[in-house]
Amino acid sequence: MTSETIQIQQLLERIAALLRGERRNKLVELGLLPVQFDALCYLGECNRYSDTLMALCEYLGQTKGTVSQTLKVLEKKGLIERHADAKDKRVIHLKPSETGLALLAELTQSPLLCALYTEHGFDSRLTSALAALLKQLQQTNGGRAFGVCHQCRYNQSPAEGHFQCGLTGESLSEADTQLICREYEHID
Repeated sequence: MTSETIQIQQLLERIAALLRGERRNKLVELGLLPVQFDALCYLGECNRYSDTLMALCEYLGQTKGTVSQTLKVLEKKGLIERHADAKDKRVIHLKPSETGLALLAELTQSPLLCALYTEHGFDSRLTSALAALLKQLQQTNGGRAFGVCHQCRYNQSPAEGHFQCGLTGESLSEADTQLICREYEHID
């Protein structure tokens, strides 16, 4: 590794540690582990193709058994709900409950980053650079990207205000196009 690579890694790890530490105290009060909150966050941001146990396993990089235990805790605390698929009853979809959505609304945004933004703003180049870094890391890692639908190569808009997934052929609402999808592929 080069010294620049090490420096980038250290900076990213320190930023992540600050953000995790900020949230940790509230999670402790609620009796939640960070991975449980990560699962809840994902379920609050993913679309109908991506709200299953296996998609969550891929997103978190965890085994089915570990994620199943995480989901049991979230369900016991009333933070998620399970729903059978309308077309295939074997498929179970996972969604945050009203309580889970309220918790996400409270904890998703970092007060530290919000205060920094209010005081100094962010240069759009920072967002672009971080997005590009994430894309490169995902491509190098070879795993699924889990990107936002409207930025996916499969996203199609055959008519004004109408959206369709080019992979599944299914119609999408405008709200669907703002969610994370496990089938996401970068536009090159």
